[in-house]
Amino acid sequence: MQNLWECIKYIFGGNLKFKTVISQAAAISYDSLPISLVISFISAAVIAIQVSKEFLMTGAESYIGGSIAIVMIREIAPGFVALAIGARAGTAISAEIANMQVTSQVDAIKTLKVNPIGYYFAPRILASAITVPMVVLIAEFIGILSGMFVSMGTIDLHPARYMASVWAWIATKDIYISLLKACIFGALIALVCATKGYETRGGAKEVGYSTTQAAILSTIYMLVADFLINLLFYIA
Repeated sequence: MQNLWECIKYIFGGNLKFKTVISQAAAISYDSLPISLVISFISAAVIAIQVSKEFLMTGAESYIGGSIAIVMIREIAPGFVALAIGARAGTAISAEIANMQVTSQVDAIKTLKVNPIGYYFAPRILASAITVPMVVLIAEFIGILSGMFVSMGTIDLHPARYMASVWAWIATKDIYISLLKACIFGALIALVCATKGYETRGGAKEVGYSTTQAAILSTIYMLVADFLINLLFYIA
């Protein structure tokens, strides 16, 4: 929490450069877009394969689109995209900052009277919190289309019936909550991975250890946050 507070002060203190945020946004989310969309496409396709014939046997094939849309928007897209970004970009953040720490680049920043936590953490956290929801939104769209194509191919479900079910089932609330999840997941991934990298001491071996720990901890914190958000909005 202390590191997050330092970042907030750094951002609102007018020290953050817009160009740096854009650069980090490209490295974190834009470069993770292909793998995120592939995961979303395949996940929705697998779900469609699993449920389409069962729904057809019970005469509930008109519910396939809505079911896939709900699952994708509420859980699969924000969760899987965050895991993909954490595995690809989060570990890179940890390794980069850890390498700077063990090679004394962080100490050099301190001698220039620059807050290293704000300088290294703030652009990454802000970029991740802003752009991960954008990736999730695209992944949701791709996932719903994937389910439609698979349903057409497996049980010859007409796209109009599929999309009618989608529009009937999804609610604006679900989309807002999925984007909130993505924003929180993105900020958590950047914060946890940057923190583990910043705490690294030693040499190359410790850099690898910190990167591994960053991947594990960011996943755990993300899953806990997912549980709490679902508890807050869908149970309470």
